[in-house]
Amino acid sequence: MRTVELLEFFAGRPGMHSLADVQSAVGYPKSSLYMLLRTLVELGWVETDPTGTRYGIGVRALLVGTSYIDGDEVVAAARTTLDRLSDETTETIHLARLDGTSVVYLATRQSDHYLRPFTRVGRRLPAHSTSLGKALLATYPDERIRELLPPELEALTEHTVTDREQLIEELGTVRERGYAIDREENTVGLTCYGVAIPYRTPARDAISCSVPVARLTPSHEQQIKEAMLHARDRLTLATRHL
Repeated sequence: MRTVELLEFFAGRPGMHSLADVQSAVGYPKSSLYMLLRTLVELGWVETDPTGTRYGIGVRALLVGTSYIDGDEVVAAARTTLDRLSDETTETIHLARLDGTSVVYLATRQSDHYLRPFTRVGRRLPAHSTSLGKALLATYPDERIRELLPPELEALTEHTVTDREQLIEELGTVRERGYAIDREENTVGLTCYGVAIPYRTPARDAISCSVPVARLTPSHEQQIKEAMLHARDRLTLATRHL
């Protein structure tokens, strides 16, 4: 259990950390923590800097993460749809999975435009501030959302919805129209549109389209919404056996 907690610590905090920093975060006795870190370094799960006094996530974690993506049936089933959606919208496309109260990015298709967002596979973001997360949360009953989320939500920008009840009201609209919108709620200058993939209920995975506000005209927005709903329908068929 301590090994898993250590790996989760490093995975959630990029960069290198001193033994004191790690010990302060996890609370293990320093002597046993040092021995555990040395074992993880020898196995490749943790790396050290040239001085041997700072620690970070190791390459073996990358190999395991890559294996997860490569073996995931939804990622495989979604490839053609993600490619087509990228071509249709000319914008950045994401596939993500709900993990607790966060979304984790599983696949991405980068826009060819000079002005474009960048999100790496494996990135974790709060569900309440993203179109992906809101599309997924909308597949849950309101009472379950109240169990999952605290009354006050973290503000990532000045546009983030931080009141749980206000978010729940918005999720009702998401259910009615079939897609969620994040208007600069996670990143200033970026609007995103998300739809859940309903191969299971509540949904676990969703796709999104991210477009800089500077390039978002009313006609482009309408095109994106229509393309997203069509992509959802295609993915519903592609994942019906899962």
